[in-house]
Amino acid sequence: MASKSSELFSAVHVNRASQIIVDQIKLLAREGKLQVGDRLPSERDLCERFGVSRVTVREAFRVLESNGMLTIRVGSHGGAFLTAPTAERLGEGLAELISLAPLTAADITEARFIVELGTLPLAVERATEEDIEALFAMVEEGEAAVAAGDYRVQLSADFHVRIAHCAHNPAVEMLMQSFHGPMRMSIETSHAAAPMTMRGVAEHREIAEAIKRRDLEAARTVMTRHLGRTADRVRTLPAE
Repeated sequence: MASKSSELFSAVHVNRASQIIVDQIKLLAREGKLQVGDRLPSERDLCERFGVSRVTVREAFRVLESNGMLTIRVGSHGGAFLTAPTAERLGEGLAELISLAPLTAADITEARFIVELGTLPLAVERATEEDIEALFAMVEEGEAAVAAGDYRVQLSADFHVRIAHCAHNPAVEMLMQSFHGPMRMSIETSHAAAPMTMRGVAEHREIAEAIKRRDLEAARTVMTRHLGRTADRVRTLPAE
């Protein structure tokens, strides 16, 4: 038996019916008529209520599942359950939208000053021992990669995203996850002009040490210098 009345749903009579079903379920969730953990009515019940085929209902479920809003469970206690998208999943959706915008590496780097410097106070205040250990592990991996001449841009992007995770604020983490792709593009452009050196990873270490000491001023000073060098590189590149 479904946990919510099937009468919440109304029949659809338009093309792309599956999208209309998705929109109805999203609206019910926003209005609080469906909540995280609620089980949706059965496919058969929804087919009757919406006036569509099972194929259409399954397509709607597939879209909601891919968006992180629905979990399909099998078995005697299975069904389609409403879930809350994770920060990573929401971030991926925002990242797709950002990636479609005509942004330059200079635009993104300017935004990084606002986002990353704005995140530092929470990171310095809330970073756990586990967070700090993770930051230093990333620093050591970066140092080893530079020494071996095998530094990958992803190492820099992961380090900066991990700092945002230290803030332990879902909205901040979602924002940074959405910014991951554009930020990587900014770093790649900078590294193409001047590959990562020990100076760069040394600044990563300084930032990690400042967070460990709960020294916001030091963290902000090093981060400003670190991002400033990236900004200088991408600003002076010739336009394509």
